[in-house]
Amino acid sequence: MGGTKKPMYITIPGLDDGITLKAIFTTRFGGVSSPPYDTLNLSFQRDDDRNNVIENYRLLSNETGIPPDHMVLTWQVHGDKISMVDKSHCGMGLVREHELGYTDGLITAEKNIALVTIHADCVPVYLYDPVNSVIALVHSGWRGTLLNIAAKAIKLMKGRYNCKAGNIIAAVGPHIRKCCFEVRNDVYDIFLEKFPYYSYLFEPYGNNYRIDLEGIITRTLIAEGLDTRNIHDIKRCTVCEKGLFFSHRGGHGNTGAGAAVLMMVG
Repeated sequence: MGGTKKPMYITIPGLDDGITLKAIFTTRFGGVSSPPYDTLNLSFQRDDDRNNVIENYRLLSNETGIPPDHMVLTWQVHGDKISMVDKSHCGMGLVREHELGYTDGLITAEKNIALVTIHADCVPVYLYDPVNSVIALVHSGWRGTLLNIAAKAIKLMKGRYNCKAGNIIAAVGPHIRKCCFEVRNDVYDIFLEKFPYYSYLFEPYGNNYRIDLEGIITRTLIAEGLDTRNIHDIKRCTVCEKGLFFSHRGGHGNTGAGAAVLMMVG
């Protein structure tokens, strides 16, 4: 990816060491999709040509070295269902049909399984227990944040895989940050009711409010026992950088979507 070529993805600080773990977030560049999905749209839940999306995954595979049939995709609905996956799920949602149903999070304890979630402003949360070799990846939009999906993933890691919260490393990828996540009173009231003790993360802005999703998610992870020092925030806003990342709000609802990818290397 040298010279002036735009990157196809960025790595996630604190997690991607290129040896034991691959943790990336894709950009808009390097694919074949036409506007407004230009060019590396990785969502089958848009009106983009399916063949273009499949080709985009092939190109991403070439760039990352992750075979498409090692990827596991979700059919996301802004809920809080999290599915445990193993090698029997490889290729699901890409080279074969979904069998998991609607799900917004994935967990695995097996290597060489690439968890994939799709994003165009919603928060990607990457989780890794290096002691028990367990990873989780969740799609936490504002609805998923209200449902505490990231904290739920931690509970499942602890309950199903005997992970210790103090060992888990978390990273928050690019998403719509407080600077751009402006909501009306109806959404603000729901957040205030759900998280009254985090009201300092909700800032009046004219007649509306701005909400810090990363701040809420981080605090729910800490409440589950994560060490603050093990939580990494990439501090990049998909709306502010809509020329680099896909952004639903930046594209006025007409755009493609990128992918968060997390895999333990075997």
